Amino acid sequence: MVFSSLIFIYLFLAITLILYFFAARSIQQKNAVLLIMSLFFYAWGEPKWIILMLISTAVEYFGAIVVDAYKEENKAVAKGALGISVSVALLFLFIFKYFDFFSFNFSSIFGTNLRILGLTLPIGISFYTFQTITYIVDVYRGKADVQRSYFRLLLYVSMFPQLIAGPIVKYVDVEKQLTSRKYNGRKAGEGIYRFLIGLTKKAIFANISGEVASLYLDGDLAELSFVGAWIGILSYTLQIYFDFSAYSDMAIGLGKIFGFDYPENFNYPYIAKSVSDFWKRWHISLTTFFREYLYIPLGGNRKHHVLNLLLVWAFTGLWHGASWNFILWGLYFYVLLVLERLFIGDFLEKIPAVFGRFYTILMVVYGWVFFYFDDMDRLKSFFKVLLGWSGNEFIGISDKTVFVNHILFFILAVIAVTPVSQLIKKYFIKLAEKNKTTGLLCDISLVVSALFLFFIDTAAVVGSTYNPFLYFRF
Repeated sequence: MVFSSLIFIYLFLAITLILYFFAARSIQQKNAVLLIMSLFFYAWGEPKWIILMLISTAVEYFGAIVVDAYKEENKAVAKGALGISVSVALLFLFIFKYFDFFSFNFSSIFGTNLRILGLTLPIGISFYTFQTITYIVDVYRGKADVQRSYFRLLLYVSMFPQLIAGPIVKYVDVEKQLTSRKYNGRKAGEGIYRFLIGLTKKAIFANISGEVASLYLDGDLAELSFVGAWIGILSYTLQIYFDFSAYSDMAIGLGKIFGFDYPENFNYPYIAKSVSDFWKRWHISLTTFFREYLYIPLGGNRKHHVLNLLLVWAFTGLWHGASWNFILWGLYFYVLLVLERLFIGDFLEKIPAVFGRFYTILMVVYGWVFFYFDDMDRLKSFFKVLLGWSGNEFIGISDKTVFVNHILFFILAVIAVTPVSQLIKKYFIKLAEKNKTTGLLCDISLVVSALFLFFIDTAAVVGSTYNPFLYFRF
């Protein structure tokens, strides 16, 4: 079940809201509704893997109890429980996501015949594994209190708004909200509007840009023109931003409706002035996780920071998928970040921002080539076309037609990846603060715009085929 489906919007979400706000009275009852509906949400797609999530949560639950009991009086026992619990969580992730990749490559290199398991990847395992790790590590660090209720911890892990594709919500971010949270009409209204913004990004912007990208990136690269290659990869650049930020917007919006405040996951990354700045704006929750739970424990900037960065970005690439292209993608950004840190960072800060932004978006676009193509031969072939080294024609017969037919869409999409909407929002907030009349008019315009978005989003969903979010496969 995906957020951008009629079944989710008109059936699952409607039933959940009715049960949550009208049938459930106490916070315990509301939590029970969320837990049951979250497990049902997950079971809709892959019922057999619920057991894996239940077991993974149980391991961290009991592990954290041991850690909490011994972290003061016997550090060795606490560290042992922490190590075992985290290792089990990572072992589950390795078996389902990476075992076949390493087995195949090991056999290819050493001529062995290791077994390939052929297991399907449980949806959301990369996200909920990291969330359980943040819980037990922060209990050990004393940043979070141990959770004595298994079902409350399971609710944190399985919460359907962010279960499948993030953001990666640290336990400390919602610890207090699991037992006490506030509901009001304004917060619910903000949540609904944020959800609709995300739905618009997915149903319209991500899907249209995805169609254009597929037209160029999935065809015969020998026939692809130089201009066509750039139209294709720039369309994919738009698609992956709108697709993933859409899910984050919808998750954050749903969280607000139910009283939870999830962390922001995107901050207009395509206006970044450097690659370092880009990674402070893109998938913020993942960057934060690797910084706090891997980079800093390894030594951070204090010692071996170049090696620490190498490990972080190798794992960042692997986290996205068990494929060499993702590893190359991670190492590509590692090289860029090291270059900025050691050599060109000061230069980028001094030059006019427009040049820094152009450099950054160009580097990011090249990075998305690694991300898109998991076939190494197609990856090399596409780069040759993109760089003008293939000998292919400069512009294809259909390229002009495609561009002209989508010119208005591209203009709107480029505007949408900038903070223009935030400037408009601030303007209306200032108007609303002037007096009650303008405030009322602004509220009415907000409701009207929300209804308009809901109408066009519904029409777009009805007219589209099944289109899961890109990050479902991670």
